[in-house]
Amino acid sequence: MSKHPSFEPSCGVCQSLAGPDAAAPLYADALWHVRHAEPAGVPGWMLMITLRHVAGPAHFDDREADAFGRALRHFARVLEEITGALRIYTVAMGESHPHFHAHLVPRYATMPRDARGFAVFDLQRASGAGELEIDAAEVARISAAYARALRAAPPR
Repeated sequence: MSKHPSFEPSCGVCQSLAGPDAAAPLYADALWHVRHAEPAGVPGWMLMITLRHVAGPAHFDDREADAFGRALRHFARVLEEITGALRIYTVAMGESHPHFHAHLVPRYATMPRDARGFAVFDLQRASGAGELEIDAAEVARISAAYARALRAAPPR
């Protein structure tokens, strides 16, 4: 993917979108990049990221603000359908990077370590530390199905 005009070379998120080792999106358009989180606490943990280097919704331009709600609803609804999750947790704190990204986390009927609510972030930390193994085949299956569904019916 080419660099967005707001690309900041010192921003890790900008680098992940357009740097030399950029992560491939499952979905991308002029505003959003969606990919599976790495590390992830459960299969299907997605990130919705603005292409533009922007701290968060308070700083969205009109185009981003107009599209955000519809895009988030669509990404979450499709993820819920693909995963069979009971709901999709949606969290954006803006602490780790000055670049907007929302976590879309499937809340399954059975969760590792019986995690609920913000405890899912303990799962993500455990996965990153190698203390919790996430089924790579299930991540690949969900990611492929999600990408196909979003290509077939992008957000409007």
